[in-house]
Amino acid sequence: MPTSSASTTDASKPSATGGGVQSLERAFDLLERMADAGGEVGLSELSASSGLPLPTIHRLMRTLVACGYVRQQANRRYALGPRLIRLGESAARLLGTWARPYLARLVEETGETANMALLDGDEIVYVAQVPSKHSMRMFTEVGRRVLPHSTGVGKALLAHTPPEEVRALLARTGMPAATEKTITTADGFLDALEQVRRAGYAVDDNEQEIGVRCLAVSVPNSPTAAAISISGPAGRVTEAATEKIVPILQGIAQELSTALANTNAQA
Repeated sequence: MPTSSASTTDASKPSATGGGVQSLERAFDLLERMADAGGEVGLSELSASSGLPLPTIHRLMRTLVACGYVRQQANRRYALGPRLIRLGESAARLLGTWARPYLARLVEETGETANMALLDGDEIVYVAQVPSKHSMRMFTEVGRRVLPHSTGVGKALLAHTPPEEVRALLARTGMPAATEKTITTADGFLDALEQVRRAGYAVDDNEQEIGVRCLAVSVPNSPTAAAISISGPAGRVTEAATEKIVPILQGIAQELSTALANTNAQA
């Protein structure tokens, strides 16, 4: 694709953060803003949120369209493109592999199966698991997708999302009952999120599967919304056990957060 003198200048300009290329930083910033806006935006919206002039945004979006990372809709708005799916899936697998040692420590210290999950669009996807050593243990297939309203990780991941965004998500997904204890109303789910914010952790109490309890916390300041959890039989993951397990979960989540921050600083 021919490049204008303006785009050449933009591409060669050092980034404000030092050592990078400004046009790359701007392109990734636009992709993240599109994701935050639900995946589809207009140029004027991007200009308003980013502060960049329309000609600059148009030039960057034209390049992203040509590469397949963005597509232009019939209504002339822009949407995230299909090539991002492969990148996201590969990154999620690598993140899960990288987190496994932390999950293994969770298993050692709690005795229960440990999981890591991400919020991918409107769904929860499990990206890593280390099983308990008990003969009776929980198993969730890596790559499995579930709706957020019936899971501890879903509550942990959505706890600090604005209520109107949570309601919109629930309206898109519906709230089918996995068990008789599943929360099936938006008001009920928002009340549960308030409990998560107060307590600092989330609980799935027989809501996804009868006889199974799950405790979950989000990973602070993760570059993508992530949560870790333990799951086990309700007879083992009791209220008394919860008091011991939650501080361990929170501590390992903080270690994960610190490790992620250190990785970003070294990049």
